Amino acid sequence: MTIVHSVNKHTLPPSAIAVLSVLEDGSPKTFKDMTEQVSIAPRTVRYALKRLKENGLVIEKFNFRDARQVLYMKKIQPESETHAEMAST
Repeated sequence: MTIVHSVNKHTLPPSAIAVLSVLEDGSPKTFKDMTEQVSIAPRTVRYALKRLKENGLVIEKFNFRDARQVLYMKKIQPESETHAEMAST
């Protein structure tokens, strides 16, 4: 499996690119973690996450340690899908 690298960054706002870069390490992050790391207003981070989810780049996971918080992770695609996307561009 490979992490998605074929993102059309021209269609994403700068805030979404910043949030995506925080998730690059592959570890799950809470909303609060991301707002602290990117130093962007919470409202803007929320919008960035919405855009990333719409584009299938981020997934939400249930937080078993604290059910009040959601964990966000960068979506991982199988190797074959990544090659297919690169071939179509």
